[in-house]
Parts: sequence; C-alpha cells; structure tokens
Amino acid sequence: MKIGVIGAGAVGGTLARLLAKLGNQVSIANSRGPESLTALATEIGASPASVVDAAKAAEIVIVAIPTKAVADLPQSLFANVPGSVVVVDTGNYHPELRDGRIDAIDRGMLDSEWVAQQLGRPVIKAFNNILATSLLEKGVARGMTGRIALSVAGDSADAKATVLRLVDDLGFDPVDGGELDDSWRQQPGTPAYCRDLDAPALRRALAEADRSRIAAYRAEREAEIRGSAR
Repeated sequence: MKIGVIGAGAVGGTLARLLAKLGNQVSIANSRGPESLTALATEIGASPASVVDAAKAAEIVIVAIPTKAVADLPQSLFANVPGSVVVVDTGNYHPELRDGRIDAIDRGMLDSEWVAQQLGRPVIKAFNNILATSLLEKGVARGMTGRIALSVAGDSADAKATVLRLVDDLGFDPVDGGELDDSWRQQPGTPAYCRDLDAPALRRALAEADRSRIAAYRAEREAEIRGSAR
C-alpha cells in the first residue's frame, strides 16, 4: 500500500520503518521538511516528503505528532485528498508534560475527536497505546502464543477494517475498540494503555475503563512519567 507517515519521532519513525520493511511504499514527513529526513528515509527504505505530499500520495495517512502540533498542520491538508484515504491518529494528549492545555479536550472532547475536528477529516485511533519499543521489538507472526493485541477505534467500518489488517500485518492481534466515541478507553492511564496485553486481556481492560476518570487517568499517567524521569 501507499502509506504516508506524518511525524518522524519514536512512534512515527518506528511505524515507517516497519511498514516499509513489509513492502509498503512509505513516505515520511515532518515539520522541518524532507531534507531533514533524507538519512532516516534511506536507512528504513522510505521516501522523504513534505507533509502535503505525504498526505496527497497515500491510501493511508498516519498522523504521529504531538497533539498540540496537529493545529499547526496546513489547514487545507486534506482538502484535495480522496475520501477513501484512511487517516490514523496515533497521538495522546499530555497537557502537563508536552501539549499545554487544550480547552476543548479539558471540557470533555476526546483526544481524537479534537484531532478529527482540526484535520476536517474522520480519523481512526490506533497505535497510541503501545510503547515505541514494544512496537519495534514485539511483533510476531499470526498464531504465536503471547501475541500482543492492539485496539483500533473509529466510526467507518471499512477504514477501521483497513487499520485492523495493518495491525495484524505488523505482528499484533487486532482488537476492534468500537467507535471513535469509545477511543477514550485506550487513552493515557486507562487499563488498556501501554500494558502489552494479549487479546482477551485487552478486551477486558477496555471494558473495565471508567469514562468519569478520563482526566484522572491522564493525570496519573503523567505523574508516573515524571516520576520515572527523575
């Protein structure tokens, strides 16, 4: 497939590497321009691109940048991109650690609902609840015991099916996480977040999450990250 990855950080760079290794035509972009990605793209077998070109030339576009940076993307980024192109949001909102306060999210809008609003396109939520190291190192062949599962949430059945297949191709058991309104179940700090669970355990974790605790889950996770950095 033709896949555009916007963001060359830990998750974006890892996804680009793995997807190129699978034989996909991968374009990778960042805010600094394609010249800054020449070495990385050559190393992983991808093509450096502008953000606009990465979105325009793909069947799947993966947005793997900090939540606050989504608002800085070109406003017309998807204006001429066919509706059939699947847009994946891998981001997580970290107000204290990185993103600053985003009022709409603080008032209750889900992370990916806000991202979709900024992009002007529906999104599929995926790859946000696994550490980049696990993504890089722990994918295994279908049918192997102990295979890690990843949940995928979104409103379009076809788009979600495409991303579920991508999860499987990357070496993880795909789990349907429901509609985008259910994506909070895999946001930071929830029982399903970054725990490398198998499929039955992930489904239980998604079901156990408490929507009234979204802000508390996030704050607890940010406190854990700050503590581990000391």
